[in-house]
Amino acid sequence: MGIFFSVMMPVMAVFALGYGLQRWKKVQVKQVSSVSIYIFMPLFFFASLYEAKFDQRYTIMIVFILFLLVAMVLISKLLGKLLGWSKSIESASILSTAFMNGGNYGIPMILFTFGQEALPYAVFYMVLQSMVINFFGVYFANRDAEGMARAIRKVFQMPATYAAIFAIILNVTHVQLPDPVYDTIKTVGDGSIPLMMVILGMQLATIRSLDFNWQVLISSVSVRMLVSPLIAWGFVELLGIGSLIGGILIIMSAMPSAASATMYAIEFDTEPELVSSATLVTTLFSFVSITVLLNVLT
Repeated sequence: MGIFFSVMMPVMAVFALGYGLQRWKKVQVKQVSSVSIYIFMPLFFFASLYEAKFDQRYTIMIVFILFLLVAMVLISKLLGKLLGWSKSIESASILSTAFMNGGNYGIPMILFTFGQEALPYAVFYMVLQSMVINFFGVYFANRDAEGMARAIRKVFQMPATYAAIFAIILNVTHVQLPDPVYDTIKTVGDGSIPLMMVILGMQLATIRSLDFNWQVLISSVSVRMLVSPLIAWGFVELLGIGSLIGGILIIMSAMPSAASATMYAIEFDTEPELVSSATLVTTLFSFVSITVLLNVLT
């Protein structure tokens, strides 16, 4: 129970604050999210990657993210064939299983579990995962030629993409920013984590239309919350990855469905109620599954 009270309870409490605020005040979540996406997150990404010490562990993370994406897509396609899903249901399953909530949920969990040492790795994972969601999420939600074009545009519309690239360039070229500039960036960026957690609570409070297609929901929850971390564990064991990076990969792989996947499902009318249901159910299930996982890892 120590892990639950020291790690899960603080995270759940902040989610609850966002949920309660949204139910009470009916805030425009999209506007609050825009503040995070266009100001806080880019500065947070920049500060974390500007300070990072890049080594082969970052390469391992890139390989793992692509490996897990392919595995999740193939599993969803296999389930679609076996269970006779339509293309739309298959796409909804992919959105629910291939993309995890590594930002609003994953980074706080990593920070509470491993401390500041793990933060640059968690941020790098989130940057890559954000690019994967923005590209492949749009593509699978809108699977045609225009979907591919939109996916490419979406990646380069996100300021966090440029912030991450710029930070990495300054890092590897050893260019030092003036202290007042960097201190300002870091001060604002440090507010990103609690803001992302509050936003997730608000997003959960806005879910109204649900579709409890239990066949798809049970499949999605099983793949996202159980199969995905098992794949990560196998990857870590096979390559003999160290405990810090291995723990980050396993915890990130066990995160619930990404809230942004719901956004794309709504935008492109890809079974939005079903994807919203999967996001809600996996998030609720994660309070138990991640507590168990953290006890195993620590």
